[in-house]
Amino acid sequence: MGKGLSALIREPEPPAHEPRAAAAALAPVPAARPDGFQQLDIDLIEPSPYQPRTRFREEALEELARSIRASGIIQPLLVRQTGERYQLVAGERRWRAAQRAGMQRVPAVVRDVPEELALEITLVENLQREDLNPIEQATAFERLVNEFHLTQEQVAERTGKDRATIANALRLLRLEQPIRELMEDGRLTAGHGRALLAIQDSARRLLLAKRAARGALTVRQIERLASRTPHRSTVPFQPDADPNTRAAIENLQSALGTKVHVRPKTAGRPGQIIIEFYDEDQLESLYDKLIGHKL
Repeated sequence: MGKGLSALIREPEPPAHEPRAAAAALAPVPAARPDGFQQLDIDLIEPSPYQPRTRFREEALEELARSIRASGIIQPLLVRQTGERYQLVAGERRWRAAQRAGMQRVPAVVRDVPEELALEITLVENLQREDLNPIEQATAFERLVNEFHLTQEQVAERTGKDRATIANALRLLRLEQPIRELMEDGRLTAGHGRALLAIQDSARRLLLAKRAARGALTVRQIERLASRTPHRSTVPFQPDADPNTRAAIENLQSALGTKVHVRPKTAGRPGQIIIEFYDEDQLESLYDKLIGHKL
């Protein structure tokens, strides 16, 4: 897209045969000042429920608040009226920073934006800023696909992104929640996430993600590990195992971060617990967990 919000919010000249209400849907409210905005009480403004950003960096907000204290808000907020209050459509970082700066009133442009358009504007405005974390970005793309029934090509056109960017971002949502949280925290990059997707075993994927988050693995190292085919145990999965055994296996796998197999005791043969590992670092990690102290 690359044209900012004006591509979504514009004030077209209505053809004579069209109802004025339809053409003036996004016209300024009558109370707007000649310069196009008005001053609103900051307490009357609420955040958008469609905001894709789930985390606001404290240091960035504080920096913006200092700028606002010194120079004020340069670009007005975009809001829509909801009853006696206003709902943000664009500019939530400025609104939050203005609160920190102690401002009582803020400049805002008020538009009569329909619900569906408000969602699209909020998502697209944030996607164009390039500072969402990879999971926030992927979730915003997913909402455009699911809630607007858009194809990936149409999402790419509306946001100004490449189609490959859309597809790669959406793939990150297949990762387990703990891995997605590491990406939201900034401890893993989108590159780490894409490399981890090539790891078929979920327990191993989570283990490698945690190691990468500690700085122990680069993207290239994960890619090399993914290209190796780990030795597969000859012990078959036992779908007929009793619920207690299945629960015990799941608990062991969760605690150890790897695959665990239980082979029951039979006549003349003892039972076995088989724990898989894929490299020396993981073996050392398993030893620490089982013994309870470092070598």
